[in-house]
Amino acid sequence: MTELEQYINSYFGIVQSEELLQISSLFKLTTLKKGDFLLQTGKKSDQLCFVQSGLLRMFVQTKDKEVTQWISTKGYFSTDLSSFIFETPSRWNIHALVDSEVYVLTKREYEKIGEIVPKWNELEKLFIVKCFTMLEDRVFSHLSMSAEERYQRFFENNKDLFNQVPLQYIASMLGMSAETFSRIRKKQLS
Repeated sequence: MTELEQYINSYFGIVQSEELLQISSLFKLTTLKKGDFLLQTGKKSDQLCFVQSGLLRMFVQTKDKEVTQWISTKGYFSTDLSSFIFETPSRWNIHALVDSEVYVLTKREYEKIGEIVPKWNELEKLFIVKCFTMLEDRVFSHLSMSAEERYQRFFENNKDLFNQVPLQYIASMLGMSAETFSRIRKKQLS
């Protein structure tokens, strides 16, 4: 079983091996160079991608700052889900922070999965629930944890990112200013 197939199983639940092969064949491996955009604000997202290697940053430019929503690492899917599902203009930019390899599934190919997997509606619902649960966890941490607690939790789970990503992106993703992030980081390192 390929790594992509393993992740499809982990995100969508157990799929028959023949169905799994058919689904994974719908994904096309694509290389993104550092700085390449997978999606830009205002354009419709017509693809769902799976990060094989590299880092993708999802962000938006507001009037006075950039806000990082998420950094996708190996083993994560990335898209503007609302734009992908509802075919609306994207709120987010997604670009490669480093040279990256991603498996891309177009909206048209995504719609074929229902023909391949009879219980797709049930599996898709589980996937969306997982996405929603991750979002709920992030909202809860922003509402219930101090900046220091959010920093510590994120650091414990993502140590490698601190050496791979500009720290202002992590600060933004954690909902804090670069100054607050720097102060907390300095305190944690001492």
